[in-house]
Formats: sequence, C-alpha cells, structure tokens
Amino acid sequence: MDNREAVSAFLRSRRARITPEQAGLPAYGQRRVPGLRRGEVATLAGVSVEYYTRLERGNLKGVSDSVLDALAHALRLDDTERMYLYDLARAAGPAPGARTRQRALRPTVRPSVARIVEGMPELPAYVMNNRLDTLAANPLGRALYSEMYADAACGANVARFAFLNPAARRFYTDWERMARFAVGALRIEAGKNPHDRALTNLIGELSTRSDAFRVLWGSHDVHVFRESTKRLNHPLVGALELDQETMSLPDESGLSVVVYSAPPKTAAEDALMLLASWSATTGRGQDAESTSKPSTRQP
Repeated sequence: MDNREAVSAFLRSRRARITPEQAGLPAYGQRRVPGLRRGEVATLAGVSVEYYTRLERGNLKGVSDSVLDALAHALRLDDTERMYLYDLARAAGPAPGARTRQRALRPTVRPSVARIVEGMPELPAYVMNNRLDTLAANPLGRALYSEMYADAACGANVARFAFLNPAARRFYTDWERMARFAVGALRIEAGKNPHDRALTNLIGELSTRSDAFRVLWGSHDVHVFRESTKRLNHPLVGALELDQETMSLPDESGLSVVVYSAPPKTAAEDALMLLASWSATTGRGQDAESTSKPSTRQP
C-alpha cells in the first residue's frame, strides 16, 4: 500500500483553489479548469515543471524539507495542511515493520490515565485515539454520549456516530462543523499512517455508507480543533453549550484526553449536574433508549 493517490489528490485540490491573481501571477489564456496550472505552481515553488509533475503524480519519496516548504508556500497551505504534507512525505518512505505497526495501531490506556479520567466526576471526560475511538470514559462522559454508547454498531467511534446514526444530527447542534472535524482528523491520521488497516477499513465503511462523508472526504480538507465550544442537544437534559479541551498525551500512543466543562453559574452547569445525578442513579453505561427523562428536582 502506498499513498500516491492521496498525495496526488491533495496537491491537485490545493492547486485548484488558488487563482493566478491570488498568487500574484498574470492571468493569460483561456483556462479549462479552475486554479493554477502546474507550470505556475512549479514557478512559485522554484522547481521544474517536470519535477512538480512528478510530485503531483503522487511521488513524494525523498523530497527535501526545503522543497516541501517551497511547495507549501506556493500552494498557500495553512499550518495544518503543511503538517499534513510533511506527514504524506514521511509516509512515502519505506513501510514500517510489522512490530512497529502493531504497536502504533493498538495503543492502550494506561491505568494512571484511566484514574485521571475517573477522578473528574463532575466533568464529562474520555480518552480517544486518532481514529476517533473512545477507549475509556468516566460515567458522566458516557452519559453525555449515551446515544453513541447505546448504538452497538457505532463501536464507540465518534465518526461512525456522527455519520451513521441519525440522532447525531440533532445531538450536534453544529453538525456540519463536527462532520468537517471528523473527516479532517481522519485524513490527517491517514496521512501519518497509511498502513493502518483499521483506519482504512473505517474510511471505506464510512465512504460506502454515508454520502455526506464521501463528499467531505473528497474535498481533501484537513482540520485540527484542540479547543472549542461544543453545542449539544442532549436527549435527557436538552441544550448544552460546553467548553471542550483536547489534551494529547506526551507519548507516541496518539491518544488524547477530551474534557468538557461548563462556565460557572450557567444553564449548562445546571444541566451537567442534572446529568451527573441521572448517571449516578441509573448506573454507568445505561442506554439512552431504556431511560426516561430525569426529574428536574436538584439533588
């Protein structure tokens, strides 16, 4: 398996979105396709047309950092896109050994990390890998995502929930933004680890079963959201506006701890307290479909 198709599609998509005027080049001749021509990108990057054509055909093997920087500048890549380009170039090298792949594909949650997540009973928290699998969650985290955990077909995967469960479009008030995040995050991971079979299978499944995913995947956009305000519509406690922090673990596992919080003295804080009370009463992992709306009486 190589990543030539991903490289080619990414470079072509970035080239297509830039006009000659944006690049400071004179526009001449009739253009059959939008964006810059290959020769114009080559000129901006300071390489020959033949060499750039080789790159756009998907061959990034052995490309120097200086050429990647010049290419990123010519294509006006942002920081996330530049990182993705570098990941594609690194992945174009020799395939990692089987032992390295196995270790990278199956990270485990360290007991100390699990204790940290469990030790925040008033904040929804979970551990997520780069494929958007939630590997561990505290009771309030499971209560917040009760609909995802109730759907065994999701496999506790945020992307599957977002694209394959109809409830997600109500749960995520900003569903379109969530969808772009999920697709962009998976594309970044695919750039880093093109040999990850589980990731490839997930992308293939979503592409086959979701038109929305297939369209977004075809845009070749990449996104990283480390902190944001998440607007949710929970089936039990209603509207929630929560602050989300995503903290990557300082190791090579690719795991992150995701924590939600509500500003003090807000309706969202009251709703989280109510959800925590419901979670403690019904028990960890209770499916949303088998529960009723909790009482509005404060504990």
